[in-house]
Amino acid sequence: MSYPQNLKYTKDHEWISVEGDVATIGITDFAQRELGDIVYVDINTTGKALAAEEVFGTVEAVKTVSDLFLPVAGTVVEVNPALEANPELVNSDPYGAGWMVKVKVDNAADVDALMAAADYEKLVG
Repeated sequence: MSYPQNLKYTKDHEWISVEGDVATIGITDFAQRELGDIVYVDINTTGKALAAEEVFGTVEAVKTVSDLFLPVAGTVVEVNPALEANPELVNSDPYGAGWMVKVKVDNAADVDALMAAADYEKLVG
């Protein structure tokens, strides 16, 4: 498995991409493979300011339900509207159409503290 070099990663298997002060966040290919077929995504935090590592939603797979953790502090400004009708996008395109939320980042330095692709790859083997 390879991980996009332009993204940052967390120990909880989320990825983050930042443009200006808005971050796009999703789960990694490793996470979606471990979960199996994702059948439902529940994110009801639009407009909420959350701390780093706070739960912003859940994903339900055939095997389990897992919490989604925000990698950096910020305010959720958008939830991917496509996931309601097509939660399987997380399985088929976790780094593209399967993104979860967009967040206005409180502190850009928080992003720098996250893992680079090579470090994440070492974490997951």
